[in-house]
Amino acid sequence: MTSPDTLTGSVERITYYNEDTNYCVLRLRPDQFQLGREELITVVGNMPEVQPGESVRLEGQWTNHPKHGRQFRTENMIQIRPASAEAIRRYLGSGLIKGVGPVTARRIVDFFGTDTLDVLDRTPQRLLDVPGVGKHRTKLIGSAWIEQQHIKEVMLFLQGHNVTTGLAVKIYKQYGDQAIQIVSNNPYRLADDIRGIGFRTADKIAQNLGLPPDAPSRIAAGVKHALNEATDEGHVYLPRHTLVEQAAELLGVAPDADEPTHPVEDAIQRTAQRSEIMIEVVPAGLEQVEAVYLPPMYYSEKGAAARLRQLNDTPASRLDDMHRTNWDRLLADLAGSSRVQLTDQQQNAVRQALTHKVSVLTGGPGTGKTTTLRAVIGALDRTRHRFMLASPTGRAAKRMSEATGHPARTIHRLLGFSPAQRGFVYNEENPLDTDMLIVDEASMIDLMLFYSLLKALRPDTHLLLVGDIDQLPSVGAGNVLHDVIESGIGPVTRLNTIFRQADTSQIIYNAHRINRGDVPDTSSQNKDFFLFVQEDPVAAGDLLVEIVQERIPNKFGYDPVDDIQVLSPMYRGPVGVSALNQTLQERLNPSNPRIAERRLGGLTKRLFRVGDKVIQTRNNYEKDVFNGDIGRVRGFDITNQIMTVVIDERIVKYDWAEVDDLTHAYCISVHRSQGSEYPCVVIPVVTQHYMMLQRNLLYTAITRAKELVVLVGTRKAIAIAVQNDRVAQRWSALAWRIHG
Repeated sequence: MTSPDTLTGSVERITYYNEDTNYCVLRLRPDQFQLGREELITVVGNMPEVQPGESVRLEGQWTNHPKHGRQFRTENMIQIRPASAEAIRRYLGSGLIKGVGPVTARRIVDFFGTDTLDVLDRTPQRLLDVPGVGKHRTKLIGSAWIEQQHIKEVMLFLQGHNVTTGLAVKIYKQYGDQAIQIVSNNPYRLADDIRGIGFRTADKIAQNLGLPPDAPSRIAAGVKHALNEATDEGHVYLPRHTLVEQAAELLGVAPDADEPTHPVEDAIQRTAQRSEIMIEVVPAGLEQVEAVYLPPMYYSEKGAAARLRQLNDTPASRLDDMHRTNWDRLLADLAGSSRVQLTDQQQNAVRQALTHKVSVLTGGPGTGKTTTLRAVIGALDRTRHRFMLASPTGRAAKRMSEATGHPARTIHRLLGFSPAQRGFVYNEENPLDTDMLIVDEASMIDLMLFYSLLKALRPDTHLLLVGDIDQLPSVGAGNVLHDVIESGIGPVTRLNTIFRQADTSQIIYNAHRINRGDVPDTSSQNKDFFLFVQEDPVAAGDLLVEIVQERIPNKFGYDPVDDIQVLSPMYRGPVGVSALNQTLQERLNPSNPRIAERRLGGLTKRLFRVGDKVIQTRNNYEKDVFNGDIGRVRGFDITNQIMTVVIDERIVKYDWAEVDDLTHAYCISVHRSQGSEYPCVVIPVVTQHYMMLQRNLLYTAITRAKELVVLVGTRKAIAIAVQNDRVAQRWSALAWRIHG
C-alpha cells in the first residue's frame, strides 16, 4: 500500500462546502518550496471547516478528474500555524481578524516578519511600533486576536458536533470566557439563548457530553422545542395530548411501565410550575382541550382579544359625526371626484368602516378593494378626519401608498422602535394620535404584531382591516384575519364582483378560477399566463432556469433579477427554494475574479457575491429592516468584517455574525412573497411538492404577479393543488377569546 502524499499551504478560497457531509472543494496556495512554482491547487474531500487564509497540512492522493484536471483528494487535514512571512500575511489579511485588512497585515508582517504571531500572542502592544497602525487599531487588533484564540478553544471543545465557526463565534460572544463551562453544565441553554442553534444541535452536544436521554433538563428542553416548532408552523398553542406525542417522538422516550406518568407529562407539569409554559382549557371545535402555550403567545392572544373587545365596546368614537352624515351626498361627491361609481356593496363597506369601530374588507384580486379603500380615505379627507395607513411589509406599504396617493408605512415603522427600551415607541402609554387606522394585507399579520398594534390604539379610534381571506395566513403564529372575521366582532364586507382587468388579464381570471376550485385556463397562451409542461422535476428545474435567464427576458424584456421572482412551494428538491437559488445565482451572477465574494453565516454557510439578490429573514429594528425586505449585495469590508446591502435605495451594514439574517432571493418561498407584487412570477408546480400543493398556496403565488405568470410543471400537480382546499388547521383560540 502506497504512503499518502503530503501537501501544506494556505487556503485561498472555498469553492463548495456541504455542512451535512463536510465535503469541501477549496483552492489551496501551496508552499512554494514544495512545487517550485506559484499555482493554485484544487483540493477535494471531507474536511473540517476552514477559512480563507488559514494554513493546513493535508494527507491524501493526487488524482486526475476527467473534467477539472489534476486535484488533490485529501484523507486527513490538520490546521497549522502559518510559518512563512507570506503565509502569515495572507492569514492576517484574509478578514479573519477584525481590524486587520490586507494593507495592515502587510505593514505588520513587514515589521515583525515570521515573529508576527508570537508578538500577537505575547506582546500585542508592540503593534504600536508598526508605522500606520496607531493606538486605537492596536487595541482593536489585540482584543480581536484574543477573541479569535478563545473562539478556537470553543471550536476544539465542540468539534464533532456540527458547530461551524460562525456558531462558535456566536457562542463565545454570548457567554464570553464562560462559554465552555456553560455549555458543559447545560448545553440546552444554547437553544434558548442563541439564534441559529436549535434543540437538535444542543441535544447532540449534550448526548456526546454524556447527559442521559431521560435527564429532566433534556425532556423540558424538548417540550419547549416542540412548542417553538409549532409556532414556526403557525400554531399559537398545542393541545396537551398533541404536545406529549410530538415531544415524545422528538426525544425518543416512552412511558416506563413502572412509572405512573409519562416523562413528558412530568416535564410539562414542572415547566408549567416555573411559568415557562402556560396551560388553559379552551374550545377546539366541539371539544375542550388543554392548550399549552409559550408565554409570549399566551399573553399576546389574551391581550389582543381584550384590546379588540375594548376598542369595539367603547361608546366614544372619533368618527361619531359620521352617523349624522348625508351619505347620499357624500357618496355622490366621491363618485364625482373619482369618476368611479361604487356598487351598493362597496358603498355599504364605506359606511360600515366609518360608523363601526372595527370592520373588515376582504375580496380577491380585481374586486375593487382599492377603489373602496380610496372612497373611505376620500370620505375621511372631506370630513377632515385624521387617518393612518399601514401594512405588514415594506413592499405592501409602498403599493398602498401608490394606490391611494397617501403615505403608508409598515406596522413596525408606524409603531416605531426604541433600542433603549427594546420595544415600540407607540403603545398603551403613548398611543397613536389618529381617528382611524387602515391596515392593508391584513391576512399577513401575525398574533404578536397584532397585539402590539392594538396596544397602540386609543379606545375611541376606528380600525379597518383590509385583506384577501383566501390567501395564505401569516408566516408568524396565528390566523388573525380569519379569527377576527370568525369572532363576529364587526361587520365584514366580502367583495365578489370582478372589475380590474377581468376582460384582458388571464392572471385575474385564473386566480378566481382557482379560488372556485377550477383548474386555470392555459389554452390561450398569448397573453400573460403560460404553462410549460415538464414531468421530470430535474428537467423542470433546468427548464425553469432557462425560462428565467433567457426566454422571458428575450420575449418580454424583463430583467431576470429585478423583474422576475421565482416562487417555490417547498425548500427541498430539484425545484425547491434551496436548489433553485444555487443554480440561479450561478447563472445570473456567476463567479468572476473581478467580483468580490465571501462565504458567510453561522449555522449554514452561504456564498454571497457582489450583485446577489438577498432577502431579510427576520425583523431587525436597530437596522430598520424587516422580514421580507429584498436587496442587493453591494460590497465587503474585510478589515471591519462588514457586508453592505442596498435595501430600498438605502445602504445597510451587516457584521459577519449578522449575515445569518439574510438568504438568497433569486427564488423565495410562496409564504415569503406575501404582501409583495412583482412584474413577473415563475412558479414550479410538480407532484413531488405534493405535501404543499394547496389551493390557497397556488392562489397566493399567482396573485403576486402584476403582468406575467409562468408555471413550470404538470397539469396533474396543478389539479392536485386546486382540488386541495383543506386549509391546514392552526391551533388558535383568538376568535373564542374575542367572542368572550
